[in-house]
Amino acid sequence: MLNEILAREIDYIDSDVFQQSDAESYVYGLEEVERPDVSWYRPLMEDLIPSRGRLETPRQGKSVLLTAAQERILFLKFNYARFRMRSVQLELDGRRPSLPQAREILHWHAIAEGFREQIAETNLALVLAMAKRIRIMDGEFADLVSEGNMALMRSVDKFDCGRGFKFSTYACRAILKAFSRHGMKSTRHRQRFPTDFDPAFEKSDFVEKRRAEQIADSAEEVRHIMDKNSAELSSVERTVILHRFGIGTSPQAPPLTLEQVGQLIGVTKERVRQIQNKALAKLRAVIDSGRPIDDAPLTKN
Repeated sequence: MLNEILAREIDYIDSDVFQQSDAESYVYGLEEVERPDVSWYRPLMEDLIPSRGRLETPRQGKSVLLTAAQERILFLKFNYARFRMRSVQLELDGRRPSLPQAREILHWHAIAEGFREQIAETNLALVLAMAKRIRIMDGEFADLVSEGNMALMRSVDKFDCGRGFKFSTYACRAILKAFSRHGMKSTRHRQRFPTDFDPAFEKSDFVEKRRAEQIADSAEEVRHIMDKNSAELSSVERTVILHRFGIGTSPQAPPLTLEQVGQLIGVTKERVRQIQNKALAKLRAVIDSGRPIDDAPLTKN
């Protein structure tokens, strides 16, 4: 992480407050701003992606509407942390940081990321509100929101609260521009690759094939047990199983019902059910025992 931070010039939005001797105590002595509750966001996105953009406003009380003064506090704290990181970076001048310097950079980086995340979470609904204005094609809503969220994060990094404007005024324009670029990119892609996206091509049928193979293997094993009579079924039990499950019959002949089998062997369907359950228990015992069904019984010399 330290290498990634120092690999590029640490950017920040300067303020006259940062040059004061007591800047740190002043900036972080300002009132705390309430963090938003974003528990609504993930379930909302899961509902919105299949619905292709039918948006609903988050319930009252789950989002935080900041005043201009509160926004200024958050951006001062965010940019002061980046200012301190940049100060250490200038001291290093490309050299490897000492342990105290490394800890200082990582300390201020954690603070900056925390305020960056708070500002972005507070304005998540802004991206959805802007997406409501855009006409989108099927299957593109998730990509559209992703582009808007990335534009929102870039806006957090570049916004200057000292100019006196609300953050939403700056971010809305950036988000709409990101939507426009995404639309042009998608249009070029559709022109170059005119085939529509088909989710069926992306879906794996491994599970279905594996299940079909297991069913076929199990049916073959049961058929082998029936041929060898490894479960020691009586003739009546064999007849019930063969006709109830269509084992050994022609492919066109469907399995018989309990009543049909009962008429065939001359008993009631309830009696057929009892015979069937008893026979299945014998078959299950042979399968669970794991004994190879081809093994012949051992004989003494």
